[in-house]
Amino acid sequence: MEWLHNTMQEIEPKDISNIESKEKVAKKVAEKVKDGDIIGFGSGSTSYLAIKEIAKKIEEEDLHITAIPTSYEVKALCQNLKIPTASILELRPDWGFDGADEVDKNNNWLIKGRGAAMFKEKLNMVNSGITYILVDESKFVDKLGEKFLIPIEVYPEAVNSVKEALLDLGMIECNIRKALKKDGPVFTENGNVILDTKFTEVYETLEEDIKQITGVIESGLFMEYAIEVLK
Repeated sequence: MEWLHNTMQEIEPKDISNIESKEKVAKKVAEKVKDGDIIGFGSGSTSYLAIKEIAKKIEEEDLHITAIPTSYEVKALCQNLKIPTASILELRPDWGFDGADEVDKNNNWLIKGRGAAMFKEKLNMVNSGITYILVDESKFVDKLGEKFLIPIEVYPEAVNSVKEALLDLGMIECNIRKALKKDGPVFTENGNVILDTKFTEVYETLEEDIKQITGVIESGLFMEYAIEVLK
């Protein structure tokens, strides 16, 4: 399991874009931590910085919190920083934090899922009182889909039928996400594949419509959730 401990530890400041803005928002969310909190820990570079800031606060103020991580890498980072963890089966988060790939500046709709962890991220979000979305100015767009494709987690044997159903919803681009360091697709922690998709329009019920397709596990659209965007 040593690779898990190394994965997020290998992130260096030079590898993080807009690091000054991200460090600023990471400190903002760390200030919200109180003794006894149960917190949903999100994934991504900004969440990584936030977790490091929270670990500092825990040590400096002798706090006791529990993290509910959204990925194996985040769990391993917590273990390395001596932050106790639990699963969503055991505890419900008081609040949480996470990053985003895009934020619609008009309604706070989100695209998430570059790390392929949107299922657990959404699970934490729907069970938290509030989730703070940690972003810098580069993440804001006028309409979702301007910069990033919408990831959809799909049961592998359902890929073809899901693609056909997505076409009926206005999908105009679809790619099975490939692994960077090996041949073949990315597989999620749940054993599924990711389709990166683009639609003619991100309309109000698109997230719900995608979820109604048999074989879809989750999408990277996050619309109408209890969130507060921090920047």
